[in-house]
Amino acid sequence: MAARALNPARHAGKRDEFVEAGQRLIQTKGYEHFSVEDLLSEVGASKGAFYHYFDSKQALLEAVIERLVDSGMAVVQAVVDDESLTAVDKLRRYFSGIANFKTERVDFLLALMRVWYSDDNAIVREKFRRQLVRRVTPHMAAIIRQGMAAGDFTLTEPDQMGRVVLSLILDATDEAGELWFAAVDGRVDLATIRKRFAAYSTALQRLLGVPPGAFELIDDEVLSFWFQEAIPTATNPRRENQ
Repeated sequence: MAARALNPARHAGKRDEFVEAGQRLIQTKGYEHFSVEDLLSEVGASKGAFYHYFDSKQALLEAVIERLVDSGMAVVQAVVDDESLTAVDKLRRYFSGIANFKTERVDFLLALMRVWYSDDNAIVREKFRRQLVRRVTPHMAAIIRQGMAAGDFTLTEPDQMGRVVLSLILDATDEAGELWFAAVDGRVDLATIRKRFAAYSTALQRLLGVPPGAFELIDDEVLSFWFQEAIPTATNPRRENQ
């Protein structure tokens, strides 16, 4: 008997249903607290259907994160492609665009924080870090190349420097996670957090050769939101039932 032909659109659509349901359950129950059975009930599918697309619950988590990254990349791609913006303006909007993207998804990201930064997911984090390097380095290189041509940046080798700049940004992102947990536990105050991120902004400005204050990696309003307003929400046990 001949194998049944696969409908690519239907296959992708069903997989997307699982990913969407997984994202909802992470936000409402938390990753650790929902089961594959919960997911099957949410989608209305069999266990066999789930394992047709994913070999584990962690594989589903990877797919959820990958979709999040895809959405974020679409937002900032428009900034990189905007010919009306200077290179410095593009950096400002790139950083603010990512910050706004995350803020708009605060409930989901807060639900994800502890599982994402757990030791169990260290390999997954490294995998996505490599993906980000591959996907974002061309963005940084394009902006640097534009800034060099306009005389705004005192750099050479835009492709290699794009990776260097991104490495600094990713390090700041990693530290943001560490600082967030320290803030939740009351081990660090907002003034200290401001100084830590100001150091990253200063390092980027000096690396690119732009005047001090030309841009901020993360502005004070965003810092205040994540490290003051979002923390009570994240630590409120009633949040799971909201």
